[in-house]
Formats: sequence, structure tokens, C-alpha cells
Amino acid sequence: MVKKNLTQELLNDAARRGGRYLESLGKRRVGPQAQAVERLKQLETPLQDGALDPAAVLAELDEIGSPATVASAGGRYFGFVIGGSLPAALAANVLAAAWDQNAGLEIASPAAAAFEAAAMRWMVDLLGLPMGTGAGFVTGATMANFTGLAAARHALLEGVGWDVEADGLFGAPPLTVIVGDEVHVSVLKALSMLGLGRNRLVRVPVDGQGRMQAEALPTISGPAIVCLQAGNVNSGAFDPAEEVCAAAHDAGAWVHVDGAFGLWALVSPELRRLAAGVPDADSWAVDAHKWLNVPYDSGIAFIRRPEILQSAMMASAAYLVEDEMRQPFHYTPEFSRRARGIEVWAALRSLGRAGIVDLVERTCRLARRFAEGLTRAGFEVHNEVCLNQVLVSFGSAEETRRVIAALQADGTCWCGGTVWQGHTAMRISVSSWATTEADVDASLGAIIRIAGRQQ
Repeated sequence: MVKKNLTQELLNDAARRGGRYLESLGKRRVGPQAQAVERLKQLETPLQDGALDPAAVLAELDEIGSPATVASAGGRYFGFVIGGSLPAALAANVLAAAWDQNAGLEIASPAAAAFEAAAMRWMVDLLGLPMGTGAGFVTGATMANFTGLAAARHALLEGVGWDVEADGLFGAPPLTVIVGDEVHVSVLKALSMLGLGRNRLVRVPVDGQGRMQAEALPTISGPAIVCLQAGNVNSGAFDPAEEVCAAAHDAGAWVHVDGAFGLWALVSPELRRLAAGVPDADSWAVDAHKWLNVPYDSGIAFIRRPEILQSAMMASAAYLVEDEMRQPFHYTPEFSRRARGIEVWAALRSLGRAGIVDLVERTCRLARRFAEGLTRAGFEVHNEVCLNQVLVSFGSAEETRRVIAALQADGTCWCGGTVWQGHTAMRISVSSWATTEADVDASLGAIIRIAGRQQ
């Protein structure tokens, strides 16, 4: 017989286990030990016939899973531009999971729709995007890029008399897509899913920091999309949006900005100069699970003219009861989806405008602290550390790869590797609210020790 208070007991147990895990992050290694990863093989068993006690299932999940996680929620994880989870956002995630709302249709969850709409209004204001800009809440920057580019495809083809949603791309007028040579793979994936192809792109040369060279922008004629980058995933650099937007709009092109993490620079009086002209674009993609530090997964597609996004994403059926309220599923590829706008609202509400500015500016200062320490130690930093990204080498490509592998095995911190403009480098991304100067200094000490140099 199932106890009436079983769910409450399980939630309490999960909270205890989760709290214990978070408390341990400051002391544990960042990458899991080999033994913990090896224990994951215990999962390679057939599914049993009978039911198990849910408390035993939770205990098994914790005992096998927790030691094998990467401590990316802590302050010493610097890989892949992964943020942690702000306390309010994590707690909101738990409450929203208990609510178990379907956020696709307003009538299915008035609360989810209202929190999403509020978060959208706050972000449009914070980022300085044009008044009236709309948004779709999606899984991450890949789907945000997909959503923004789908709106662009709709608008441009409609402008030449073609209904792409009804008639597809067979026989459609051609669309030109222009990108910088440092275009992120998520944009390429989105373009391929939209039938616009990866090999048909017009690529514009970039400078030594990965910025599109505006003077090399080709002459634009006919329907065209220009994809800009706000925050290069390696260097943190921004494409020259002012010049490119002006030239593209003079030619009637649509400008889309991939701003997975860099778009948040717009909130900062200190950093928004890097993103000058970005609000002039037509659509923007950003992650919330990066610099806003909400739980995975969370991305937002912003569109200057939300009616275009609605036309691109529109679907209807007799059973989908709608009224005059904003229907969230009209702005995303998905119908049913979790209420991720609740966590975004909680993060914004808990931090306030000043807290969001501090989060962005503080992590950038910590990135500069990394760069300064590594430079003093005699290592080569390859990028202008204008944002939260640092690229550093330790001699040859082989030696750099050795240092990266040894650092990951050491466990003090976690940094990844990359090859950027011919340089094999360690990539350091400072994105977490939890990172402190002490975390940076401990990580610098480990890097310098492993690289065999003394500061």
C-alpha cells in the first residue's frame, strides 16, 4: 500500500541529498574520479519485472550518479561556457517541477504563461532591445538560432511572394546566407535543419580576434540573412554590428545575432560598447543557462516583430482552445514544453538589475584575473580578454594538450581545449555566479604547477 505522504517524504529526501551535494562542491574535485565513472556500469542491467520502492530508487540515483557528475554547479568549472544555478532559479525549478505545467497553451497554465511574459518584458528592457520585441522560450541557443532564422526565412520569402510554411523550399526563390568565418556550429546546425544548407553560405573573413571584417561584407542583392556573433565562443569578441546592420538593412537583408552568452553584455554600462549596434538587428538568440545561471535547459529567441515569429511558428487544431491572450506555443517550435520561463523570472527577480550587471561584470573581472596571472607566469594568452573568455597556450600543441589533460585529471578545476586560428589552446570560460577570486587563485595555482612554471 502506498503511503499518502510518500511524495512529500521523497521530496524531503531529494532536498537533503541535493543540499548535501551542493555543500560538497567546494571540497570535491571538479571532474569525477575514474572509479566513480566506472561504477556507472552498474546501470548496464536489464529492467527488473517488479516495482521498486521509490526511496530506494532515489538512493540508487544519488549513490551511483552524484559521484560521477562534473561539478559544473560549483565555482571552479570553466569549460564550455556553462553557468551554475542561482539559488532562486534552482528552487524555482523544483517548485515548477512539482507544478508540472505544460507551458505551451495559456489555458493549460495561466501561471506559466504569465511568468514567461513577465520575464520576456524584463529581458527586452534589460538588454535594450527595441520596444515591442517578442520572444520564444526554447531549450538553448541552438533552438533559439533555429527559431530566429525560421522567422527570417518566413519574412524574406513572404516578401517575394512565397509561403514557405505552406509550400516548402522546393521551387522557392533562393535565399543568400552570409556568416563570418568564425560562425558558431549551432548556427550551422540551425541553417541545415531549416533547409538552407551549410555549404551554400557566403563566408566573410575575420580579424585576429574572430570579428567579421565589415569592409569585406559582399554586395547583397535579393533575399538575404546576415548572421552576426555577439561573443565569440573562443575569444569573446563581437562582430561589428553597427556597420553590418546598416549595410544589410540598406540592402533589405535580415540580421540575426547569435548571442548565446555575449548578448548579456548589453546589460552592463561597462561592456555594452562591445555590443554597439546589436539592438539594431532583427532577431537575437541567447542562453539563460549560461550567464543568467538558470538550470538546464533554457534559451530565448527574441524577434523585433513578434508577428513574424508567430507566422513562422503558427499551428492550429480544433482542440487547441485559444483566446485573445498570448499563446506561448505560437512562438516556439514545440507545442508541449516545460515552464522554463519560471526559472528565468526567478533569476531576474532575485538578482534585480544591479545584481545582473554585477554578475556579468564580476565574471569578466575574474577572467581578466586569470589572464593576468597566466601572463605573469610566462604563458601566452592569445585573445584580447574583453569578456569572460581566456585562451592560453603552454608551448607546443602537444604540451598544451598535456597540460589540459593533466589539469582535468588533477580535479582542482576544469578547463577545456580548443584549436583557434591555428593555435592549440586551453579555453577558460568564467560564467558562474559561484566563482570567487579564491576559486580563480586556486585554479591558477594548479594550472601553473601542472604546466611546470612558477608564478
